[in-house]
Amino acid sequence: MRFLTVLFVILILSGCAAYDTVGESLSGIKDYFTGGADNTDPPSPLTEYSPEVEADIAWKESVGVGTDEQTLKLVPAIANGRIFAADREGLIQARDLGSGNLLWESHMEDEKEEVIEFSAGPGVGVTAVIVGSKDAEVVALSVENGSLLWKTPVSSEVLSVPVVANDHVIVRTTDGSVIALNEKTGQKIWSYEHNVPTLTVRGTGVPLVIEDTLIEGYDNGKLMALRLDDGKYVWESTVTIPKGRSEVERLVDIDVDPIESRGVIYTASYNGGSAAVSILDGDVLWRNEAVSSHTGLAQDEQYLYISNSDGHVLQLDKRTGSSLWEQKDLHGRKLTAPAVYQGYVVVGDIEGYVHWLSTTDGHQLGRVQVADEGIDAKPVVVGDTVYIYAKDGTLAALKAR
Repeated sequence: MRFLTVLFVILILSGCAAYDTVGESLSGIKDYFTGGADNTDPPSPLTEYSPEVEADIAWKESVGVGTDEQTLKLVPAIANGRIFAADREGLIQARDLGSGNLLWESHMEDEKEEVIEFSAGPGVGVTAVIVGSKDAEVVALSVENGSLLWKTPVSSEVLSVPVVANDHVIVRTTDGSVIALNEKTGQKIWSYEHNVPTLTVRGTGVPLVIEDTLIEGYDNGKLMALRLDDGKYVWESTVTIPKGRSEVERLVDIDVDPIESRGVIYTASYNGGSAAVSILDGDVLWRNEAVSSHTGLAQDEQYLYISNSDGHVLQLDKRTGSSLWEQKDLHGRKLTAPAVYQGYVVVGDIEGYVHWLSTTDGHQLGRVQVADEGIDAKPVVVGDTVYIYAKDGTLAALKAR
């Protein structure tokens, strides 16, 4: 906390500094929160135990440089028997879901033959694979062969995975804008602007589309619903209220991807707890201020599973928000958002390990190391396979037995 206080003072005193310099400083804060060199809380060593789950690596391939140690939202996307993944240096691949065999790959460059640096994606639609760039562009490639379909400039860097729904491509930019583009042409359909606090945690959650409604979480602790067709305001809900004296203590960014079940939206903020909200009117059904997250959450029929900033995994009751168990053995290991896989909870960590946890009490059931560097993308589950994308570009398919 001492580092954050000093850095915050520096930010105030350097008010005349260039915007890019301030941006780099804010990125440093994000690195502190999510696993950069400034974190003074070392990861807990892994302990030996008798595994109850054995994990096999069905296949493992490489997607360029991955995130190249940057804080980006590059995650694998799956559609029609294919898995799509992109790296920071403009590479995007399509691979066969079952074998990992390469189907096509594209290296994206701009008009000056310079690499287009991807920052978020891909998202997959009917005809297009969509990625966002560091230099405020949305790029669409053919699902079939990776050829360029269109490029559209937007207001600022894209740091949430593009979502494709009803011929709309929805992207979030770092300046708070929500932008809808036509999937086939890239033409702008509508945009909605929202003010961003001066100090925020780097990153944005993936927009959630439920029928004709778009759900967005913001850096001021609010959840907002917009109409998908035209971007018109539907409702706004205060999920969490900033508390504390300093700007750092009052950070309540909603950077997790919201999830929905039976008309209820579940979300969490960096420092303001977790909550359940009615999709009809934004009414807050419950809050649990003790359980916060900036990585993400998952669900099964009865429970929510959340990874918090300490590297703990918690189970919450979906009806009340009460915490039922907390797994602390992986403290400080910078866990990914959890995924539910065949009755287990799966998370990746800072050293490239994937852990299987019990849904009953959270105890460790098994683990396997798939990469030499950390994993920060949420595991993706399809059928009996969980897909992992590590920061060094390792893309792997795992099966538990």
